Amino acid sequence: MTRTALISGKGRLPQLLAERLQAAGENPLLAEMEGFETLSPAHEAVERFRLERLVPFLDRLQDQGVTRAVFAGAVHRPRLDPSLIDPATMQLLPRIMAAMQQGDDGTLREVITLMGEWGIDVLGAQDICPDLVAQAGVLTDAQPSSQDKKDAMRGFRVLQVMGAADVGQGCIASRGQCLAVEALPGTDVMLAHLADLRARGVELPDGGVFCKAPKPDQDRRIDLPALGPETVAGVHRAGLRGIAFDAGGVLLIDRDQMLAQANTLGVFLWAMDAP
Repeated sequence: MTRTALISGKGRLPQLLAERLQAAGENPLLAEMEGFETLSPAHEAVERFRLERLVPFLDRLQDQGVTRAVFAGAVHRPRLDPSLIDPATMQLLPRIMAAMQQGDDGTLREVITLMGEWGIDVLGAQDICPDLVAQAGVLTDAQPSSQDKKDAMRGFRVLQVMGAADVGQGCIASRGQCLAVEALPGTDVMLAHLADLRARGVELPDGGVFCKAPKPDQDRRIDLPALGPETVAGVHRAGLRGIAFDAGGVLLIDRDQMLAQANTLGVFLWAMDAP
């Protein structure tokens, strides 16, 4: 019998996936890493774990009949406490540390490999909720102009370079210039910084497009980029005209609310076939 482990990070996505799994008649095992409590306030039974005790956690998943797992929500690398590492996890430490030296993509691929060694297949959030991703096309009343389309193409070229360097999944382009790139602090910080620059009168090109896409060689079962209503609001505050994102490669959280907000603010949402 199939049982799914939902391994949660921060944000709305874990709750959306939990609801979808339960509506489909499943009894998912809910899990979250210490410091990233998202599901436990709303659910009584949530498995808590630490990376220092990864092997006991994987053993518990196996013992409870888990055969597949889905990762959902934002996490960052926690500070490890060497005193908490158990002997079995210590055996894996060289592999884990080597993967972490290869960046986020390398770390995530190693996580998927480890899951497979415990007989657990990793699914993408889009496999549980296919409606989280959009088909190609403009989703909103507002339409991208010819300049917006040029900016989007420019932004996607920047993202290809960023992705090859394992830097981030978002950038802002305007009038052929790259105004900002997304790094570890994330999308909200990047958009807020641009809004602050405009508020302080820093001379910048008008308009612009926020571009979002997975990294070129990213395993799309884990860490797909996501957009939500707060992203639309941030784009509007930053004085941008819209969002161009990879069709099929970006998760839309609270999609109906997101589209309604975009239409109210006059922000376009364009699902692109990435060049």
